[in-house]
Amino acid sequence: MRGLTGKRAIVTGGGSGIGRATVLRLVEEGCEVGIFDIDEEGAAATAALAGSHARAYRTDISDRNAVEQSVVAFARDAGPADLLANVAGWERPMNFLDTDIALWDKIIAINLYGPLHMHHVVVRGMAERGFGRVVNVASDAGRVGSSGEAVYSACKGGIIAFTKTLAREVATKGVTVNTVCPGPTDTPSLRKFAGNSGQDGEKVIAGLTRAVPMRRLASPADVAAAVAFFASDDTSYITGQTLSVSGGLTMA
Repeated sequence: MRGLTGKRAIVTGGGSGIGRATVLRLVEEGCEVGIFDIDEEGAAATAALAGSHARAYRTDISDRNAVEQSVVAFARDAGPADLLANVAGWERPMNFLDTDIALWDKIIAINLYGPLHMHHVVVRGMAERGFGRVVNVASDAGRVGSSGEAVYSACKGGIIAFTKTLAREVATKGVTVNTVCPGPTDTPSLRKFAGNSGQDGEKVIAGLTRAVPMRRLASPADVAAAVAFFASDDTSYITGQTLSVSGGLTMA
């Protein structure tokens, strides 16, 4: 894809799953990548897979001070970020009426406040420099809902709306902001979700697969390709958009 070689990118949640695939894809495209993840071992493993063009930074995105420190460290090591991919997320499947406020707070802190912190710190510099590409990985749960994920869905729906608003605010600053919404994706998180659903995990995965018109789950690389697309110069005139990567499961 055009325009990615030599760009500096921050990827949150790069220690596994879609985040790891995004790091590997951006490095393949010629980017220098900072991996922000609270999972220090996972981030280090991703950096080892990616090679010398990736660095790991232990970061709790729900902690504003931690975000600021990691952004400063990445700028010191590689230069200011041109690209930001907000991939990190967390969920515990449970019917809403069985949840409590402590669980809400954790889900909101990671899935909503985390990206808000990243935008507030990183996009400010992009706007000042007159260039930036931001890609938010939300979820089709934020577009159509998902049983057992009420608060998570609310956060992801919020990210979709936030993306559209911020895209309008920074459109004249050379910064684009877009959203990728994965459908069911074969990640460790999905496997854990299926296993904790109270049903046979493999049957849950099989049911999800049957529901997808393409008859397979997305791979993390499928989603990473969409992130790289929005990060590239091929989409320099696209902003505020939401793209589902779902094998046709959601088409609205």
